[in-house]
Amino acid sequence: MSDIKTYKQAAEYMRRTLDRLRADEEAQMYLDARDEVLERFQPVFSPGHLPQLRQDEFHAFLLLENNRHWSGLHRLSPKMCADMELLRDALSTLLDESQPVESRLDQAVSIVNGMGKAVATAILLVTHPDKYGVWNSTSEGGLKAVNLWPRFERGESLGSRYVKINQILNQLTSDLQTDLWTLDMAWWHIENVLTRDEAEPPFGEGVLAGEAKGFPLEKHLQEFLWANWDDTTLGGEWELYREPGDPEAGREYPCGAGYIDILARHRTKPDWLVVELERGQTSDATVGQVLRYIGWIQQKLAEAGEKVRGLIIAHEVDDNLRYALSAVPDVDSQRYEVQFRLHPVSKPGEE
Repeated sequence: MSDIKTYKQAAEYMRRTLDRLRADEEAQMYLDARDEVLERFQPVFSPGHLPQLRQDEFHAFLLLENNRHWSGLHRLSPKMCADMELLRDALSTLLDESQPVESRLDQAVSIVNGMGKAVATAILLVTHPDKYGVWNSTSEGGLKAVNLWPRFERGESLGSRYVKINQILNQLTSDLQTDLWTLDMAWWHIENVLTRDEAEPPFGEGVLAGEAKGFPLEKHLQEFLWANWDDTTLGGEWELYREPGDPEAGREYPCGAGYIDILARHRTKPDWLVVELERGQTSDATVGQVLRYIGWIQQKLAEAGEKVRGLIIAHEVDDNLRYALSAVPDVDSQRYEVQFRLHPVSKPGEE
């Protein structure tokens, strides 16, 4: 954990954040949903029910409208539910309190395709709300933003890293006299305020909704690049960054300076690549954002001798961006094109 002074500063900042959240009526509705969510889903994930767990029950938990806290979990539902027997076995392993959580988490995420840390730790929180916190891109970004992110050994397992993170989350709940459910929502506010980056708000059109809108084309481009990375020109030289037990770690990678759209590693050299999709902001803002990300990776993730490069992908590359990049040798740009065609459809009898 960080030094005592850093921890105290972070805890005080979060204390004020929690006060603001509790004062917001819309946020309070989601904070108050805790007991309702636990009452509904604790029986679903109970040891007695897991052998009969149905796909619709599991999928229901993944929806924000039901879990009232986590959006995007449903995205990998088809993969996780492809083999329900395997999913039931993995959940039984994950929730077996007779075994260390470190080994349980490692086993569960390795068994089921698509079950990453975000889903697994959300289930842990719901089943044991006073014991386990959530580790997802939002809580990770928040911890990094307030300088409470722990240090890991390279290659350290997902479960081992979670134990360190969960220790910090529980220490915070104790010192702030709150609970893990409330602390988890606070990360949304902390991450957004400190990084000023776009993120999906946990409670719809509310406090943070204004920062979550706009530029859907770039969002689809990000999804396309991630899903088809190996088929792009970038995929021949670079591979998507992954961590043990977390194959999607490089997608919207959270750092203390915001979210990196895509983080990649060179296939043969010890180099890093920060990929940023231009989202309508000025060229100066985009270049500055990439440089912040590069600086963070250099200081927090890369080891001595490892080079960090940047790549800006934009629909249009103007002269301002070209001039800026001419002075930054480690940042390049590429332009993307989208083809859209309309084809006439014949009416009955016109074939």
